[in-house]
Amino acid sequence: MRNNTIVLVLVILLSLFALYIVLPVPHPSWLERTGAAGQSDSPLGLKLGLDLQGGTQVLLEADLPEGQTPPEGTMDTAKIIVENRVNGLGVAEAVVQKQGESRIIVELPGVDNPDQAVETLRSTGQLEFVDPGGALLRQGMIINTTNHPTLAKDLKAEIDAGNAPPADIPYPDQVFQTVMTGEILRNAVATQDQFNQWQINFELTGQGSEQFYEYTRQHIGQPLAIVLDGRVLSAPTIQAAIRDSGVITGQFTREEAESLAVQMRYGALPVPLKVIDIRTIGASLGQDSVARSLQAGILGIVSVLLFMLLLYRLPGLLADVALVIYVILNLALFKLIPVTLTLAGIAGFILSVGMAVDANILIFERMKEELRSGRTVRLAVEAGFSRAWPAIRDGNLSTLISCAVLYWFGNTFGASVVKGFAVTLSIGVVLSMFTAVFITRTFMRAFLSGGGQKLLESRTLLNY
Repeated sequence: MRNNTIVLVLVILLSLFALYIVLPVPHPSWLERTGAAGQSDSPLGLKLGLDLQGGTQVLLEADLPEGQTPPEGTMDTAKIIVENRVNGLGVAEAVVQKQGESRIIVELPGVDNPDQAVETLRSTGQLEFVDPGGALLRQGMIINTTNHPTLAKDLKAEIDAGNAPPADIPYPDQVFQTVMTGEILRNAVATQDQFNQWQINFELTGQGSEQFYEYTRQHIGQPLAIVLDGRVLSAPTIQAAIRDSGVITGQFTREEAESLAVQMRYGALPVPLKVIDIRTIGASLGQDSVARSLQAGILGIVSVLLFMLLLYRLPGLLADVALVIYVILNLALFKLIPVTLTLAGIAGFILSVGMAVDANILIFERMKEELRSGRTVRLAVEAGFSRAWPAIRDGNLSTLISCAVLYWFGNTFGASVVKGFAVTLSIGVVLSMFTAVFITRTFMRAFLSGGGQKLLESRTLLNY
């Protein structure tokens, strides 16, 4: 009896702690670092996916000749650079993952300017300092450089064929010399000058500083074009030798300046990327999905609670209490891990609630059989749990194997919907075994030890 009391107290303490994590109340700093604070603009602070909070999903693919695949490790490097660019844009809770051998999926929740964000991600970001060689280069021109000797020529051919929008290409056959590349940069930041015009301040590395100083010292009074992915950003005249830092000016908006700074700061992509698919979900649609998901979840849980109460009476009531604890533990884990909830993830969670009830049904039906065979209530309870356990274990194990396969599929092919379903269902299955076999059994034992054996002996209250 003493052991039952200790276990019951531990279950209650665990449930209260989980409830404290779930509720949107202030938490100590050590607990907030684990994710207990959650997402401030969502119900209970749960982390929501794009389909629930709105945002943009972009599918990028390596832009290579047909039949050619990226060299090994190239897409991993590209993924890291894209992640850095996303972080540089200040997008919170973004997701970047590789899909297959040549694709990257990016999820951007709540971005104000999706088009600019996408352009920042897909642009190669190859910065070059180019010698105009006496040619007049203006902002916006597309030119050939030493690193991209046919870029302007190829683009002009695409334009002439009607496959690309018009562009300013005055020198399609001339190749301008690249003096230095963005590899000499240490940092780049978008700022405003005294006239509130946006510009990019850049700092140079130690070696780059010496190279830049020597070149600018020898070419004072001559222009130096600053080119990004073949497009001229500006072509200022060198007024003095520059050693440690410089400024890129132009007719930039705030978004353009910040985007350029991010691309310069985190380096060039090892392979060009093109946009294969882009999907945008409005915030209002996301909020509507959240409301409907909550309604469905509450309705499903309440229906299950009523079913257990009506069918199994007193044991069903104890199972209902265990089921409520199960829901609280689930939500607490969703916040602590944290799990990004999508519509498919919520479906997986609701399905796991039904599976948690399945375990209780197996146990209670086994208890009824033991009671009909003449066993006492106490022996029937113990036999019900012990003899139903193999079926519960094997059934849930097969589900976990299926979840592992679904997770692998979603992770490998970038199917975040499938992955979210697998994660929430697997967490629910593991917790359902814990609550059905451990917590419900603890409640039954505590009830028997507390003098409830006579009540459990009633056929009306046991419904057998």
